[in-house]
Amino acid sequence: MNTEALYRLKELFREWSGEEVLRAEPLPPSGSNREYIRLFGPKMTAIGVYNPDSRENEAFLSFSEHFRKHGLPVPEIYESAPSDFIYLEEDLGNTTLFSYLTEVREQEGLTAEIGDIYRKVIDHLVRFQVEAGKSADFSVCYPRQAFDQQSMLWDLHYFKYYFLKLAKVPFDEQLLEDDFHRFADYLLQTGTDYFLYRDFQSRNIMLVKGEPYFIDYQGGRKGALQYDLASLLFDAKADLPESLRNELLEYYLERIGGIVKTGSEEFRQYFYGYVLIRIMQALGAYGFRGFYEQKAHFLQSIPFALQNLEYLLNKVRLPLDLPALHVVWERIVMNRKFRSFPEAYPGLTVRINSFSFKRGMPMDETGHGGGFVFDCRALPNPGKLEEYRELTGMDTEVAQFLDDRKEVNTFKSHVRALVSQSVENYLERNFKNLMINFGCTGGRHRSVYMAEDTVRFLKDHYPVTVVLRHLEQELEKE
Repeated sequence: MNTEALYRLKELFREWSGEEVLRAEPLPPSGSNREYIRLFGPKMTAIGVYNPDSRENEAFLSFSEHFRKHGLPVPEIYESAPSDFIYLEEDLGNTTLFSYLTEVREQEGLTAEIGDIYRKVIDHLVRFQVEAGKSADFSVCYPRQAFDQQSMLWDLHYFKYYFLKLAKVPFDEQLLEDDFHRFADYLLQTGTDYFLYRDFQSRNIMLVKGEPYFIDYQGGRKGALQYDLASLLFDAKADLPESLRNELLEYYLERIGGIVKTGSEEFRQYFYGYVLIRIMQALGAYGFRGFYEQKAHFLQSIPFALQNLEYLLNKVRLPLDLPALHVVWERIVMNRKFRSFPEAYPGLTVRINSFSFKRGMPMDETGHGGGFVFDCRALPNPGKLEEYRELTGMDTEVAQFLDDRKEVNTFKSHVRALVSQSVENYLERNFKNLMINFGCTGGRHRSVYMAEDTVRFLKDHYPVTVVLRHLEQELEKE
């Protein structure tokens, strides 16, 4: 985030809260030009947003106000400065539906609570589509007011040029173009006068005390009911099992059937068509971010999307002939190289050490040579106080002592900003290792505290592997 935007966001925070910003934490980048930063005052927090796209900002701010009037759980907008391309919104924490789903499934498997949350999400989706959609101001929609033929063709061309072309999948240009037009015409035969959220997937749903909140609806427009449900149930890396997808589809049909007169069979017929166009849009995005921008973690979603595509090719028959498109689908599903992307880049490992300057700085064992050494000796030293002398930076009492110092929080915000810049850059460039060292006099209090804090920050914000060592503590145990 540029310095001027950050300065104005801090001013906006002061105007809203009456408090000075004590520290600022950059948040992981999104798939757009928007930049986010979490701002902390003594008592208040907010998310600051900078987005140079003024029309996208207008759509988000307008929809936010409209949805809150309808009682929908979206972030409150505290303040905005349109001419500076910034606004402040409610801090909803760090837990997305995707991160919750991943953690719970790793530890407990597919629990009943996961299904309960998805049903709550669907309850809200129906309200977005129908209740709030009836009176939404679609004049603010960007880039188009409806998910019409032009919008569909943009998505299909995105798939063609950024996935098929870059992945070197052969196709007949004219025949494929003819199928694109036939496919779009078919999809538009169903009702399209509802609010279409556009990116209704697990990373855009936050969980606050177990309740879903919704973000990133600035691409909303008029469209069909089926699209957003397709986005949710066939969300690639969420990888919902078929049984749960079918159960949630039936639940949606029950909920929407009491409000909109639509036959379940007709809905299903168009539903799977919208699933297919959504998968192609997603593959275009993965291709652009992965093949073109060389961001390998986007490629890791491709096998999940192709798994969904393969399922549809085996289970679903659309009532129209799309020969060129079917050839392309079959080619990418049968191509084994698209199934191995998770192994192509092992990811970034961040090695974090605390140490004592009396014993010298840690050596880089990876041969990479990159990273940081932060000198924590400028921070207040709990080790000089009798009550903390035998404790370490892992103890609650020491952490509280340091948390309460303004200069510590300032130091911490600078560390996080520098580390974030490197981590984001290293992830984009497929680097494998980064080393971060924190040193103090004895290697027991300040350096340990900062190492522990940095581990938590990275785990909350980035898809990295973190290896933590407290070198002085290891020597004391020997």
